[in-house]
Amino acid sequence: MPASRSNAGRGRAAHRRAALPRASGASGAVSQVNRDASRGSARSYPGGMAKALLLENIHPVAVENLEAAGFEVELRKASMSEDELVAALAPKNGQGVTLLGIRSNTHITARVLDSAPDLTAIGCFCIGTNQVDLPAAAERGVVVFNAPYSNTRSVVELVIAEIISLGRRLTEKTEKMHAGIWDKSAKGSHEVRGRTLGIIGYGNIGTQLSNLAEAMGMYVIFYDIADRLAHGNARRMPTMDALLAEADVVSLHVDGRPGNAGIFGDEQFRKMKPRSLFINAARGMVVDTESLREHILSGHIAGAALDVFPIEPKAQGDPFESPLRGLDNVILTPHVGGSTQEAQEEIGYFVSTKLKNFQREGSTALSVNLPAVQPPSLTEGSRLGFLHVNVPGVLAEVNNILASEGVNVTGQYLATRGEQGYVVTDVSGHVSEGALEKLQASPHTQWLRSWES
Repeated sequence: MPASRSNAGRGRAAHRRAALPRASGASGAVSQVNRDASRGSARSYPGGMAKALLLENIHPVAVENLEAAGFEVELRKASMSEDELVAALAPKNGQGVTLLGIRSNTHITARVLDSAPDLTAIGCFCIGTNQVDLPAAAERGVVVFNAPYSNTRSVVELVIAEIISLGRRLTEKTEKMHAGIWDKSAKGSHEVRGRTLGIIGYGNIGTQLSNLAEAMGMYVIFYDIADRLAHGNARRMPTMDALLAEADVVSLHVDGRPGNAGIFGDEQFRKMKPRSLFINAARGMVVDTESLREHILSGHIAGAALDVFPIEPKAQGDPFESPLRGLDNVILTPHVGGSTQEAQEEIGYFVSTKLKNFQREGSTALSVNLPAVQPPSLTEGSRLGFLHVNVPGVLAEVNNILASEGVNVTGQYLATRGEQGYVVTDVSGHVSEGALEKLQASPHTQWLRSWES
């Protein structure tokens, strides 16, 4: 299969991604010539087997999905440090990693991206994407996907279980039973019915938690900086302080943006109702665990459940340290909110399909950092994917170049996001080398890729 010439790499970014090759349709192999514009070195990939590296014990269905699409897949159980990533992603024998799959414990920095000239896409097999330097990835033309909905139910079910367990002090009951002590007492044990749940962060997880909690007879109040529609009889609170003053249970469901770091500390715990319960299944860095420990020991907070922590072990079996260890009526779980077989299988399939569809057909649907375009399946002719600087006249430039080379456009799909634009153009027949050269030479080009049916 012929490969297109590499991108000339002109434009604003210091590290422009080269033009990737002509690639076949979804069922064919990919034959690549890729050039990093900042270095100017061309690499040929014999056999067209693009490499995918999946970290953090991603579900095997992702491996099966990518291998069935013709990728060479390496699966590793642990996360990687920055230095380890630099070594793993760098080209070896002329070929580097094309697709990277991670979960929440692997951090992708600008340095990591610069070490991976062949990297085209990153899949976050989780909800959060704060572990990836998204602006740096966008600048280098690397698309990032996540799974915004796949594990929502699993997280919500865990939180519901924790609300009931804390309210009934089940951790203390089971610990005594295992120690051979029969303690049949209602002291400190309460129903959740009629209690008020305060949800901070009313997104996909927060709203589903709202629905299930209300179905159990709880009153629901919520606070979010965004304008969110209340579900059922839930009430929006004007401030977080107002929520804390009224809630019997406070559950955090905020994202990992830098501004949320440390938002819940001593001041917020003091404003919670005496003997209330606290749950964090969002991000470890949003809570001051030392302050939480003090308020649990003082009796002000009656119990807590945490599934995420400021510092988490890298691999299965590594030691875990926290000031909350050993406290009564405190549930600590190892970031398993989304770790059910059902959720992980769904995430594995969903994100790997996004990676596959981008590499095979140019779809950026649900991308978190590049313009989102969802073209139809390529069944005939050829396709061009053109990531460019978002300035007026680029689409007209593309169409004029194609027209001047006698290329007939059969479909076109465009989206913009900030300073970038992405247009997918379907044409009848093949795209001439002359057209490719002119598009690659445009000062607005970030990368140009082509596919054939």
